[in-house]
Parts: sequence; structure tokens; C-alpha cells
Amino acid sequence: MEFRALLIGACLGALLAASATAGENSAADVIEHFGLQQDETPVKDRKGWRKPKRILLAGIAAQAGPALQSAAPGVEFIQAGTPEARAKLASIDAAIGVCSADLLSAAKSIQWIQLVTAGVENCVSVPAIRERNILVTNMQRITGPIIAEHAIAMMLAFTRGLHLFIPAQRRGEWAPGLRAGRMAVVEGKTLLVVGLGGIGTEVAKRAHALGMKVTATRASGRTGPDFVSYVGLPDELHKLASEADFIVNTAPLTPETKGIFNAELFGKMKPTAYLINVARGGSVVTSDLIAALESNKIAGAALDVTDPEPLPAGHPLWKAPNVIITPHISSSSDLGQDAQLQVVGENVRRYVAGDRMLSVVDVTRGY
Repeated sequence: MEFRALLIGACLGALLAASATAGENSAADVIEHFGLQQDETPVKDRKGWRKPKRILLAGIAAQAGPALQSAAPGVEFIQAGTPEARAKLASIDAAIGVCSADLLSAAKSIQWIQLVTAGVENCVSVPAIRERNILVTNMQRITGPIIAEHAIAMMLAFTRGLHLFIPAQRRGEWAPGLRAGRMAVVEGKTLLVVGLGGIGTEVAKRAHALGMKVTATRASGRTGPDFVSYVGLPDELHKLASEADFIVNTAPLTPETKGIFNAELFGKMKPTAYLINVARGGSVVTSDLIAALESNKIAGAALDVTDPEPLPAGHPLWKAPNVIITPHISSSSDLGQDAQLQVVGENVRRYVAGDRMLSVVDVTRGY
């Protein structure tokens, strides 16, 4: 996790420098395009807020500081891992790109953490976040369209037999019989989105465009866009799963969603149905999934995330029937990270000014 944060940070640093001269409306464009939400209350009204003097940049290249400086004149940006950071850690007011128990134990003054990913479970589970009422913001919605495309690609790979034909190609086999009589179309099929948030809505939009019936669950209520025919509450998951041809998990990992894809749920699914997981591996009981695949209780599973992760060599999932595995890369694309950079810069500006912050995490809910 730390390595991934450093890697993302390095990319952010390079791109921040490249986009330092971007148009002044870029942040506004990102907010409008992705439908980013701003908090109802100005951050200056939060207990403990003060104009920051020092902000820690974890893993972000040295040139990132100057690029952010225009958004926060007078603020000192410090690179994590340097002697300067170690000497000044106790006086850090905010951190970008890192959240850990060790950091918060040493940096008692931190009041805001900006994550550069959408997932927040490893951050909000740190007791100090709640105990000190630390503000957490993330990248919700930013990678939704990209992850949605990945989920749809996985679904179509199954329906068109690519998971069978690609290995046959490597073996040099012309094997039309691999899917004889089993090639499928998605038009008219039912897709269930579990967790109708930013990512889930993007999946639903694309599935509807393919002529699918889309249903969903969400914890916050029954409202949803017109292209979702029915939005149920979490306690309706099993009923909706029994009616679905494809189930796409886009729910955040919380105590309520941990292990929800288990033997009981797999027993409710159609034997012709597929599970696609682009959220978190912890939502699936892996041993139950393997058993369901091996006993043909479900038709297959496409996994961008696993539990454990990374999936170790020799793990049964590698050889389980009808499985597609990608290594937690569903948010990767050729678009770069300019949108993330705009959010980081805009939230730095807003925090320093005491304005309403973007993409505030509900620490109690865990997303």
C-alpha cells in the first residue's frame, strides 16, 4: 500500500509541474464534468481548523511543491521522507497522498488528509481519524468512467468467449467449438450494480446504453438515475442477485459490505450469472467464490481486486474455472491524472481559504 501511494505520488508530482500553467477554469471543468460534491459547511467552521503553515507531500516529486504554491501562497510544502520532513513532522498541518497510524502518531497537528485514490478504508480505520476529527477528502467519482469501462470490458469478454479464445490463440488452436451454442448477447439481460455511487452509476449508464435492464442497491436510499429501473436497499441484495445475469460490485469496503459475496449469495445467483468485482477484494469470501465456481453454481467471475491482494502464486483462483483476473488496474488509462491534480490543487486552495471542500469523506460511513 505504501509503495502504491509513493508511485501515485511520483506521477502526481510530474503531472503537477506539467499542468502548472493550465487554464484557470480547469478545476471548474473537472468539478462540473465529474459532478464533484462540495461540503455544505466551509472548512473554516470545523472545530480545529486553522490556516495551514506546512503541508506534507508524500511521494510527490520535488517540483510539485512550486506548482501548488500558487494555490497556497505562504504555505510550506515539505517532501515526505526527507530530513526536513522528519525534523518538522510534529508541526505538519495537512498531508497529501498518505494516511497511516504511524504518520498521525508522529504528526499531532494534522487536521486534513487529501487522498489521491477513491478507496479510503485503510485511512478511516485509523482510530486517530475519528478521535481527532481529522478531515479526509479523496478522489471519489474521478476514475468512475474508466473503471466502468473496465467492468463492461470484462462482461463482454465472457459473453463473447474471449477468456477461452485468447488462451486458444496462444496454443495456436483454431477452436470455434469452445463456445459453440454458448455465445451470448447482453441486450435484454439484467445487470445488478451493487453500490450505486459514482463508479456504479457510470457502469449502469454504459450497461443501459447496451440495451440492458439495470437494477442496483445503495445504502443511502432508493433514488437513482432514470436508466436504472429499480434501486433497492442493501437488504434486497439477495433477491436482486437472483434475477441478475451479471452482478458488478462497486461498493466501498465497510464493515457492512465485508464478505457480502458469500456462499449464501452465490446460492441465490443463476448458474448462468457472472460476478464482476472492481471495488474491493474484501467484499468477497474467496473460498466461497472458488467453491461456487468449481461446483458451477455461477458461470464465472471477473476480478480486478482479490482477497488476498496481491494474489500469491499458486493461489486456487489462478486456476479456477471461468475466471478473469486483472491486477487492480481498472482505474488506469491513457488520460493521465490531470483531473486528480486539479482536485488536489483546488482543495489546497479551498482549505487555505477556509472554503467548502470537495469530495469530503463521511468517516462514519467509511466512504
